[in-house]
Amino acid sequence: MATAASKPLRHVSPSLPHIASNKPKSHIRLPRVTVPALSSSSTSSPFTEANSESRYQRETWTHKSTLDNKSNDIALQLPELKKLLEALRISREKERGQLESTATPGRVALVGTGPGDPELLTVKAVRAIEKADLILYDRLVSNDVLDMVRPDARLLYVGKTAGYHSRTQEEIHQLLLSFAEVGANVVRLKGGDPLVFGRGGEEMDFLQQQGIRVEVIPGITSASGIAAELGIPLTHRGIANSVRFLTGHSRNGGTDPLYVAENAADPDSTLVVYMGLSTLPSLAPKLMSHGLPAETPTVAVERGTTPQQRTAFAKLGDLVNEVKLAELVSPTLIVIGNVVALSPFWPYSSGENTVMVQEHMLMR
Repeated sequence: MATAASKPLRHVSPSLPHIASNKPKSHIRLPRVTVPALSSSSTSSPFTEANSESRYQRETWTHKSTLDNKSNDIALQLPELKKLLEALRISREKERGQLESTATPGRVALVGTGPGDPELLTVKAVRAIEKADLILYDRLVSNDVLDMVRPDARLLYVGKTAGYHSRTQEEIHQLLLSFAEVGANVVRLKGGDPLVFGRGGEEMDFLQQQGIRVEVIPGITSASGIAAELGIPLTHRGIANSVRFLTGHSRNGGTDPLYVAENAADPDSTLVVYMGLSTLPSLAPKLMSHGLPAETPTVAVERGTTPQQRTAFAKLGDLVNEVKLAELVSPTLIVIGNVVALSPFWPYSSGENTVMVQEHMLMR
């Protein structure tokens, strides 16, 4: 039987340890070193990007228009959505031999698809996807996951990006409710875990208030999946006794994060910032001004756990500049804390790592 050591290894550097993987990924290993511009073919996203033509082609059952009509996307789809709802209602009535619409309401499953690698899906998630009549999916659901959907199921994109919301959250609620009420088996696919910065709690609460059965199928959240990919323990005895997940989004679209930075500037904790590219220039200096050392190890990871993964390792004081030089784009996850130096990909010398960790432990 083949051992883990016999598997092909991702190329990083012959002088550093590796984490086993079959997928080549690009790593920015040293501070102030920028990854050269890559061709469009090599940077094609594994995710279902908001304005991608492939997303529209995938949904020909609702679209009878071209990309020029994106602004009227919802209005154009409503007639076809109503037809599908009526077809599902009639189908359910025939199955039960009923003349009137008394079909039992369907169910909605909120399914987490993990950070991007389809092999990180749970068995339960795969089963839910394969049984679905209708799938409403977000931007950070990979195309590989959508390939698992059975041919006769319907796909509907409801993703959001900064400045572009294909549907409002209220419209998503109504779509889920409408299809569940006619007996459809509805799956709401979300990147990562549906209850970690995924607004899954809002959807669950709305549907349950309407009497719809809701099942939550957890996914591996990006913090766990990406940290494991890079060999970073989110907690580690003597170094980090807690981990905090933070949203980098500002509620009003500004540059400041939602949380109070002074409460997050804890050298004994690991900070993981989701969706934090736009607010990083404000967050990093705030953390340092509230006591987090500029030497704190950090890493920013774009499209983590996918073949297009890129990383920028840096000390906190250099992180903003390194992310700019690397031209990282969304989705990017940011990990801040002394545990980052435990990664085999941390670009500084092992001796410096040891000194940094020992100094931190002595200060506690």
